[in-house]
Amino acid sequence: MSPISSGMLGDLDPTSDRAVFRQIADQLREAIDRGRFREGEKLPSEAELFDHYGVSRMTVRNSFSILQGEGLVHAEHGKGVFVRPRPPVRRLASDRFARRHREQGKSAFIVEADAAGSHPQVDSLEVKEEKASQDISTRLGSVRRVLARRRRYLLDGRPVEFATSYLPLDIARGTQIAEPNPCPGGIYARLEELGHRLDHFEEEIRARMPSPDEVRTLRLAAGVPVIHLIRTAFDTEKRPVEVCDTVMAADAYVLAYQLPAT
Repeated sequence: MSPISSGMLGDLDPTSDRAVFRQIADQLREAIDRGRFREGEKLPSEAELFDHYGVSRMTVRNSFSILQGEGLVHAEHGKGVFVRPRPPVRRLASDRFARRHREQGKSAFIVEADAAGSHPQVDSLEVKEEKASQDISTRLGSVRRVLARRRRYLLDGRPVEFATSYLPLDIARGTQIAEPNPCPGGIYARLEELGHRLDHFEEEIRARMPSPDEVRTLRLAAGVPVIHLIRTAFDTEKRPVEVCDTVMAADAYVLAYQLPAT
């Protein structure tokens, strides 16, 4: 068992009213924030922290539990506790739906995966007609039925988001949009070919903890929240032509925006 190097972690304050396991978590968190433990690096073991602080193994485990609950670390059975990697994908809102990407035959997800140097995949694909929920109906201008496209996105084999697109049947029925593979450029390219030139998008974003189904679908570690995004696409006639309901693993993405100064 190797000792923890000098300066890596401090000492406990016996005069503090803060619980010992929280003090240890504070010191580990600070060490991660300062880069003393880098992304993917293993933290000191229970035995090493036991020896350094002179506390029980249960105290150390409670400290690790705090950091796992914050999404800073993850445990691998039989291997140890590791610093969780930072989000690999940068979603630049002002660029991801640029027409030039569609004209190059690339969807927004492929563009972002390329920028991250990752291999993109789509699975769990389902395309079907169904009754619109009240919320989707309202967003699409009081339609009763929609074409729903459900899919899960993976980067390098890891699930990072799943999304459902809802489109009015009078637009999508009998077109390539209703096919499992809508061809290069995705459904937005097909919408524009059908005469619905896209004008703008409106997005609503919130962060929350995941449901049990979302944990399973995205294989989320304990303490990792999700980003829930609902986007509505409008054509140049101001008609809403698609609503996309997306749930993303919050540790996989950075949401970036460029805002005008005036």
